[in-house]
Amino acid sequence: MWSLPLLRHTDVPPRVTENFILSGYRFPNYSLRQCLASAFRPTNETGNFWTHFLPIFIFTYHFQEVFGWEGVPAPSDPFFYPYWNYLLGVCCLLLASSLAHLLNSMSLIIREVCFFVDYGTISSYTVGSSLAYYYYIHPRAGLPPLGGGIGAQNESRLGLKGDAEEESSPSVWFWLPEFKVFFDSFYIPSSCLVAIICVLACCNTRQHWRTYRYAIRTLVFLLPFFISSTPIFYRLLSPCPYPSASSSSAAADTTAHYFYRHCFWLVVSALFNISKVPERLCPGAFDIWGHSHQWFHCCTFLSILDELHMIKAEVRALVLHPTLVLPPAVPTPLPGPALLTTYGVMVLLQVCIASVIAWFSWGACLIYTPVQKQLKQH
Repeated sequence: MWSLPLLRHTDVPPRVTENFILSGYRFPNYSLRQCLASAFRPTNETGNFWTHFLPIFIFTYHFQEVFGWEGVPAPSDPFFYPYWNYLLGVCCLLLASSLAHLLNSMSLIIREVCFFVDYGTISSYTVGSSLAYYYYIHPRAGLPPLGGGIGAQNESRLGLKGDAEEESSPSVWFWLPEFKVFFDSFYIPSSCLVAIICVLACCNTRQHWRTYRYAIRTLVFLLPFFISSTPIFYRLLSPCPYPSASSSSAAADTTAHYFYRHCFWLVVSALFNISKVPERLCPGAFDIWGHSHQWFHCCTFLSILDELHMIKAEVRALVLHPTLVLPPAVPTPLPGPALLTTYGVMVLLQVCIASVIAWFSWGACLIYTPVQKQLKQH
């Protein structure tokens, strides 16, 4: 198992090679056990595996801190449905990415399927983020003066139980009419639609548009970023919905800081993914450790971690000042999270993404089955 030789780029099928990576390749006929063992062997995929596998545990540690805060609802409370969906999106992304890099040498067909699943989980993650943004950073979420004591606050926490009082400063809502229809009716459907389009485009780059595949995959995911981040753009460009002297306002003040850092790491990760630096500058020197895809993984995780801190800041602000109201012109309160509007959305999205993956996987089977038979005779 350990004695299987690592190969140069001239000794493996062109489909397996990466630009400027000259050595450290595994031939695409490994068994499952051999693939798993290669995680502990210096191949050109080892770093790609660990840079997304270990972050699962780091993310989970920071994720669960919320449940230790004073005054938060129980983890099973509907208030946390979007938060759990966000966890599922992130963990599936990190796990699928790490396993795609670990298992892709089993065959050319499995290699294609692994990365199709990888692209699907990236899109699922963007929708998980959108759900968290919608329920925790939604621009309609205003806050009235505190009152009624802790017991009353817990009963009306986040508008999940009972009707909220309709008190807010009109100045906070002067932009609301222009965006109300989008946020109420189109924000989540748009996020889902764009996520499916991204899966289609990225899967297609594995069979067409090969020359510019890295640029296309990177740029394609800018669209879901801009769609899903609209509640944050609104929040940053409009007055804070919390009273200026409140604990909630202090907690929410960190949102901009974490969002800018989130954007910074996304830009850096995109530059690594497109430029193929540093291996472009010195082909062969970064085949095992330090090549661009490993830095891409590190930067994307740092962006996700800052996004988590941003969401946690908003959750803390809501917990400290939990009653949500709407501007007087709106007759009904902001609906709270429900199984159908959180887990239901994610399940429906997974069905659509699975259909896309199945379609492209069937195409990969037709293309690579003859090639794989020739490789077995190698």
